[in-house]
Parts: sequence; C-alpha cells; structure tokens
Amino acid sequence: MTSSDFSTFGRGARRRDFYLRIVAILAVAAFGRPGTAMADVTAARGGDSRAEQFVQAGAQRILSILADQGLSPAQKTAKFRPAIDDLADVPKITNFVLGKYARTIAPDQRRQFSTAFRAYAETAYKNRLDDYRGETLKVTGSVVRKPGDVIVNTLVSGGQMARPAAVAWRVLGSGGAWKVVDVQFKGVWLAITQQQDFVSTMDNAGGDVEVLIAQLQRDAQRPAVSQR
Repeated sequence: MTSSDFSTFGRGARRRDFYLRIVAILAVAAFGRPGTAMADVTAARGGDSRAEQFVQAGAQRILSILADQGLSPAQKTAKFRPAIDDLADVPKITNFVLGKYARTIAPDQRRQFSTAFRAYAETAYKNRLDDYRGETLKVTGSVVRKPGDVIVNTLVSGGQMARPAAVAWRVLGSGGAWKVVDVQFKGVWLAITQQQDFVSTMDNAGGDVEVLIAQLQRDAQRPAVSQR
C-alpha cells in the first residue's frame, strides 16, 4: 500500500488512503465534534490497554487478510466482511452517514441504502486488492476521553509504504466488547467526511435519498481503473 489514493464519492471529492477509506466506509460512526477528538489525540498520555489490544488485533487481522497472497479474491472477500463486522459497528455507519436524513428515510429506503452502500464499498475494496503487500500496524498509545470512549493511536508501516502513517482509532465499549466508531488519517475524521459528502449529494437533490442510492448502485457496477 503506497500513498496512491482514489477519489471519494460526491462533489467534495478528496483523496484518501484506500485501506483507511474502506474501514471508514464499512464500519465507523462518529460521535461528537471532530475538533474535540483531534485535540485529545494530540495531547493524550496514558490510555486503556484493552482498547489498544482490540485495535491491534482487529486492524492487523484485516491488513493480514488483504496482504495474503495465498488467498484468491473470493477467499479474501469471504474473510474480509466478518473481520470488518468484528472490528466495528456496521449498522451505525449506515445510519450515521445519512446525517439529518436518517430521521426521515423510510424503512424500505433504509434497507436499499444499506445494501447499496455496502456494495459500493466492497467494490472499491475488490478493485484494489493488489495494493497490499504485508503492511503491519503497531499501537503507540491511547487516551481515555471518558470511560468507554478511547482514542487508540497507531502507525501503519511496511509493505509498499514509503514511510509509516499515523492513524487514530476512536473506539467505544468496555472490557472485551469494543467497536471502532471513527478513524482519523492526516488530521481528518473519515466517517464525518463521508457523511458530509452524502448529505451534500442529497441536499443538491432536494433531499431525495433515491438519488444517493442510485449513485451508489452505479458506482458499485463500475469496473476497476488501473492505477499502475
């Protein structure tokens, strides 16, 4: 995995590291203001060893699956989905990225969006399987924002990366029951960015969630674009 990136969805297109993008798309929901969380990451000392162990094991498990050259694409996909589900709360991200529209969307539309959203994300993942070559993740510390709310700081390195990348993971829970709820990369909380993009798309369509669903469905059908 190098610094090669890909375009994000919607008008406010930005470029992000692919692996972190996938984690954000499939499995994160943000709570609170991003500025507050960033301040805590910068000033933090100490932390929660159980939350750190959870992130170390869960995130490294995903990286190992992606980098395993002994697995076929179908086998990687089969292993990738449950690994993501174990790492983070997928239903929460589905609700969170809808922003204010989560309060008004009809149940049938919510089901359609959930299906389209995951298909969109998994298509992006499948299109970039060859980008992984043995990256590893190391926890460097954590901070307890409040009981059950921890930011775990890590470095991702190795493989095709020119230099280590700092990544912060916000996790909620206690004891052995934790879930990732947001991921910070290059100073940006990615779940919040995804929500902003989707809400902007629906705002521009007069609040019509069907427009977003249709766009996700189209994007999920797009063939891979060579990055080499």
